Amino acid sequence: MQQAQAQGLPPATTGDITPEPVREGIDLIVNGERFRHTGDPLMPLLWYLRDVLRLTGTKLGDAHGEDGYDLVLVNGKAVSAIKRPMAKLAGARVTTVEGLAHSDGSLHPLQQAFIDEDAIGCGYCTPGWLIAGIDLLTRKPKPSDEDIDKLPNRCRCGVQTRVRRAIKRAAGAKA
Repeated sequence: MQQAQAQGLPPATTGDITPEPVREGIDLIVNGERFRHTGDPLMPLLWYLRDVLRLTGTKLGDAHGEDGYDLVLVNGKAVSAIKRPMAKLAGARVTTVEGLAHSDGSLHPLQQAFIDEDAIGCGYCTPGWLIAGIDLLTRKPKPSDEDIDKLPNRCRCGVQTRVRRAIKRAAGAKA
């Protein structure tokens, strides 16, 4: 009988549990949360955001990041997420369009201005415009039309005029 019971019991453990070492990786902060990327260090930030973190607001326009759809803020500056490999982001603070609203749910002034000015066409380019606009307003609190026109964003819906008004509205709200 004891032999039958012994066969059904798991083997006795000695209590020696050895924790696994922390995996090497690239630590970064995305929208205020800490993450560690342990995959390919050459993976573009865009794919990390979209495929790993499931933050799909940042869009792909082309492989060269020249259309502004893939813009994110890295340490407060607008950069192309498709052109930025994870290896260059150790310790960086990344803000995507999903991270622009305040923790209480209130919108960033530029987000509210986009709503107020109806500066959202099909919506594909909107996240890039918001990031570029915030970067511009940080550098130039009172941007001119020429400053706004120099932003790298493309739009096929024709909302550029409304985007300009929204950026100017947000600049006025911040003053």
